[in-house]
Amino acid sequence: MDFNFTEEQTMIRDSLARLIREQYDFETRRKVVASESGWRPEMWAQFAELGLLMAPFSEEDGGLGGGPIDAMVVMEEFGKGLVVEPYLPSVVCGGGFLKRGSDAQKEEYLSGVMSGEMIFAFAYAEPKGRYNLADLETTAKKDGSGFVLNGHKAVVIGAPWATHFIVTARTSGDRRDKNGVTVFVVAKDADGVSTRDYPTVDGRRASEVYFENVSVGAEAVIGEVDNGLPLVELVSDEAIAALCAEACGAMKVAHAMTVDYSRQRKQFGVPIGKFQVLQHRMVDMFMEYEQSISMTYMATLKLDEDEVTRKKAASAAKVRIGQGGRFVGQEAVQIHGGMGMTDELAVGHYFKRITMIDSEFGNVDHHLKRYTDLSSTDMAVAAE
Repeated sequence: MDFNFTEEQTMIRDSLARLIREQYDFETRRKVVASESGWRPEMWAQFAELGLLMAPFSEEDGGLGGGPIDAMVVMEEFGKGLVVEPYLPSVVCGGGFLKRGSDAQKEEYLSGVMSGEMIFAFAYAEPKGRYNLADLETTAKKDGSGFVLNGHKAVVIGAPWATHFIVTARTSGDRRDKNGVTVFVVAKDADGVSTRDYPTVDGRRASEVYFENVSVGAEAVIGEVDNGLPLVELVSDEAIAALCAEACGAMKVAHAMTVDYSRQRKQFGVPIGKFQVLQHRMVDMFMEYEQSISMTYMATLKLDEDEVTRKKAASAAKVRIGQGGRFVGQEAVQIHGGMGMTDELAVGHYFKRITMIDSEFGNVDHHLKRYTDLSSTDMAVAAE
């Protein structure tokens, strides 16, 4: 198996690393996060100019001919800079649905995603749903040839900046049935859509999104009516792989910051990095990062495999990143001491972002259970 990046992927990585180093330093990010808007539209435009928003899409769809590996490259660099702009919600999630939509949907929306003119947010989570993608109280009732949506979506990341939502809703069946889930494109300015915006603990922005008698046409449906869950699970696994890459980028920087600090901070007249117990802890941090990188590569490469293999790989990576990220983040803060959690020191911000990644698209406990259930199913099939 070839783990070397292509020339184009290496060029994207180098260009993005340079941009973040020059224009996304920690103090600049702090000011952006504290601003009223919480992001920089001009930075989003630069990402578009670099081709980052086009990178994961095929040439047939107007992209650069890349795929999940290109998204992984971008997200890892974003993790190193703690980038808050909505690449995951709009490009990975929004684009993930749209590239599998109808030709009309691709023509209407996908070019807008790649140019940065349209920004999508994935409205899937609900207050009572936990991590079950099929647990939906948001409904879409048939109304002539179209549908009428009613419901509430919680913690929709990137929604304050979005122009459109990808919305999951129940069109038939009971609340947790796997059948009866349908995916819709809904404009943020549609009648009956309202939002309540707020900052998140890791420096991003999210919204509670409410749908009250929102009318959409049949053309708003992505995929099949009542059979949208497999598509939702596929795009969610792609998002998990991208999130894992972001976490790896953040873990690498948190470890490097800790090693550098241990060389400067002195106790008893010597740098604390000379203390063997701290050396062991920093080596353990490095090992957790290396294992996380390996699992992220594995999950990304298996996104095109059969459903069970893909799901197991995504869950295994999410568990490894959740456990490894917690260890790296906590050790980084503890070795820095009390100042590690201050707003003025970058390492605390990396800790917060790594911690929040564990809760997105299912935490460690959720994915341990999913992996176990899938493995049990495999064993039962093999026994037959």
